[in-house]
Amino acid sequence: MTDIQTAPQTGSTADVATGVAQYLTPIVHELVALAVNGKQAHWHVRGANFIAVHELIDTVVEHAQDWSDTAAERVVALGLPIDGRLSTVAAKSGAANPKLGFLPYDEAIADVVAQIDLATQRVNAAIEGLAELDPASQDVAIEIRRGLDKDRWFLTSHVAVK
Repeated sequence: MTDIQTAPQTGSTADVATGVAQYLTPIVHELVALAVNGKQAHWHVRGANFIAVHELIDTVVEHAQDWSDTAAERVVALGLPIDGRLSTVAAKSGAANPKLGFLPYDEAIADVVAQIDLATQRVNAAIEGLAELDPASQDVAIEIRRGLDKDRWFLTSHVAVK
């Protein structure tokens, strides 16, 4: 039987792990909120371009779930736990409750874009804060930022005038 340590051997220090968690945990909270609230919008969108918007919001939800998993697993890989429970996300996320009931497609898009913008703020803070602290973790934040930018572009293109 091998003696396996429970702490990962990442070459990272406890201080670096704590710093990474400080920046990535808010991203996890905002992305979990985006996934949950995005599903709400997905179920209730109505109007022109319904099927395209309905399916696109579902894709945004899938991306948010994947990215929250990537960010959370980075923290755990460095040896720290992460709290992604819905009660914690509700308390820590800056996301407003989405409107209840059916929404015209442009309002549903606006709600989801507002959540993407909030998540992007957290990601930007992480990109800046992780530059010196842990470039590998900064790469995680940069990957998420690229994806959020693309999802935002796809959504806003549905309501763009020109």
